[in-house]
Amino acid sequence: MTDGNKKSKLYTRTGDKGQTKLVDGSSVEKFNLRVDAYGTVDELNSYLGIVRLHCSHHKVENDNLARIQNHLFRVGSLLACQDPNTFKMLPQIDSTHIIFLEKKIDELDAQLPALKNFILPYGDAASTHAQYARTLCRRAERRSVEVAASHDKESPSLNDVLIYLNRLSDLLFVYSRWFNLKSQQPEMIWDKEV
Repeated sequence: MTDGNKKSKLYTRTGDKGQTKLVDGSSVEKFNLRVDAYGTVDELNSYLGIVRLHCSHHKVENDNLARIQNHLFRVGSLLACQDPNTFKMLPQIDSTHIIFLEKKIDELDAQLPALKNFILPYGDAASTHAQYARTLCRRAERRSVEVAASHDKESPSLNDVLIYLNRLSDLLFVYSRWFNLKSQQPEMIWDKEV
């Protein structure tokens, strides 16, 4: 960051021409697939702050969501890097992060009634915000798949990132149901006749 009391400037002026720098120092257009992917992950991470605001009374789950926010910084930096050597030096997403999500899904889902119908995003604030975060996560996953599919074989593998985002969207759906259960809000079933 900065040395001593010297404060760095927030603006670089390089973005004024529609360019931005990736983690590895390479310049790309702001509409680059990688920028769109890590930007969507950033949007998701910011929105998880809103989810946490509305579930602060569930301390353990709030702490787990904070942990996930930290994971998403890893995801974003990996998406923002196309150089294999720089990529290897970044904090990685690996099977331990994915297993953490899977265990949390299983733990919370075990407390929920079986789901026999599609449900509408509805309920208490934490639940509805978790549902919105789920849709952001699905978009982040789609953009990340695009990045993975559009690069050559020498590019670093994003496989664990893709798995992580897929599991996270599942967890956010489970969270939405779990928050409603804890606040005794009934689930709203999709009415096929409307």
